[in-house]
Amino acid sequence: MNPTRPHEVALLTGLDPAAARRLLSAAVHRDYGPGAVIWREGEPGRGLAIIETGTIRIVRSIGGRQFVVHTEGPGGSLGEIPTFDGGTYPATAVAATRCRCAFLPAAAVLAAVEADPAFARALLARLGRRLRALVGRLAAATTGTVRSRLASHLLARAALAGGRPFTLDGTQAEVAEELGTVREVVARELSRLRSDRIIASAGHGRFRVEDEAELERLSRP
Repeated sequence: MNPTRPHEVALLTGLDPAAARRLLSAAVHRDYGPGAVIWREGEPGRGLAIIETGTIRIVRSIGGRQFVVHTEGPGGSLGEIPTFDGGTYPATAVAATRCRCAFLPAAAVLAAVEADPAFARALLARLGRRLRALVGRLAAATTGTVRSRLASHLLARAALAGGRPFTLDGTQAEVAEELGTVREVVARELSRLRSDRIIASAGHGRFRVEDEAELERLSRP
């Protein structure tokens, strides 16, 4: 598999091309299968991780339940916090799909930050966007019911499918983590929505919306 190129990583687009190539040349590449734990909460940081292929979910366990903090795909970066504060990972990283990561040593990343203010600004902007999204996720998880959050999720999936049958974009357990609940509650709510003829099964883990107006009404907190 070809190594990541600078123009494929949003974080590196503002960095001098030669400096970006030098930074990536120091990377260690690792492959992970679906469900593999890339690092666990509390482990020491291993540098900045650039996702080359696949999707990674950052999760946190609270009170015996697992919640999704955020998800990153190709070109995205993870592990900024321990890279900059020298501490441990604040949450666990799990491969949602087969994926490949390039780990950049913290020392190399910090040197690039000191050498190029534009790179530092790009990192700050990325962390700011992630924090903004996290605040939005927290607000969504603490307002409304699980049914309203599931309805919003289904509407978003249906919109992406453009009228075709759609999947949940993950297992029921993974969707439950996204919505701040447990798999049994998601399964029960899906069954209720089917019984009420708001959605219908389309086979092979797929669904279609039968009553979009009602699903939109349910999505409101």
